[in-house]
Amino acid sequence: MATLGIPQNTIEILQKYDFHFQKKYGQNFLIDTHVLEKIVRAAEITAEDFVLEIGPGIGTMTQYLCEKARRVVAVEVDRKLIPVLEETLSGYDNVAVLNEDVLKIDIAELAQEYNQGKPIKVVANLPYYITTPIIMGLFEAHVPLESITVMVQKEVAERMQAAPGTKEYGALSLAVQYYAKAEVVANVPPNCFMPRPKVGSAVIRLTCHKDRPVTVSDEAFLFRVVRASFNQRRKTLVNGLGNDAALGVTKEQAVQALEKMGLQPDVRGERLSLQEFAQLSNLLL
Repeated sequence: MATLGIPQNTIEILQKYDFHFQKKYGQNFLIDTHVLEKIVRAAEITAEDFVLEIGPGIGTMTQYLCEKARRVVAVEVDRKLIPVLEETLSGYDNVAVLNEDVLKIDIAELAQEYNQGKPIKVVANLPYYITTPIIMGLFEAHVPLESITVMVQKEVAERMQAAPGTKEYGALSLAVQYYAKAEVVANVPPNCFMPRPKVGSAVIRLTCHKDRPVTVSDEAFLFRVVRASFNQRRKTLVNGLGNDAALGVTKEQAVQALEKMGLQPDVRGERLSLQEFAQLSNLLL
């Protein structure tokens, strides 16, 4: 089977099936073998692994995954790509393609069926408009995960691994780092895709924590505190919390909690680490 990471082979298969890119699905297919090899290497796929691939497209990365993994399940929302995938993956007997929306399937059930409920590896070239819901959906559903290695918009990758005090640091950084260690493994220019996206991309590896790095009384409340703290970035954390009516925290309570932590009442959300947010949410409950 022709390697689809070579642009000419991608063009041939697209022409054969008269395939037209769908803007609504955010389709950008990888056409660089070095980047594909880098992603699979970063994901550390072994012959023991079950891999869930989200958005296989025409099967470019799926071919690489099938070469390495014990079993691959590829979830593709665009039904027009299903006949293409049947052809491009016909040489492999360790892959199943599901024509589904990944946000609507029970991934824990897949892990049970194909991997006896043991942690799985997720690999994807994600549509940029839906990156965060997919990643947070995987974390919040408490799917058994070992790692998530994904291509995302460069700016989003930077936010995921950002440290306190930087301009990229925010609610997404804290949410991701609560569940996983985030590490950008490659920056990828637009010319590695067809069609070319307007923005730069990056491959980020999220290695899931076996145990949470912080202990909180109420996980949902922690994330509500985090969101309220970043809702109005230029405001102090006290104002952010006090202005969020749904949170039910007064400015006085916020000031008292910060004082107990040895922090000034005019501190902003971007200064607090995950550990400090955990401490703050426990004090406010």
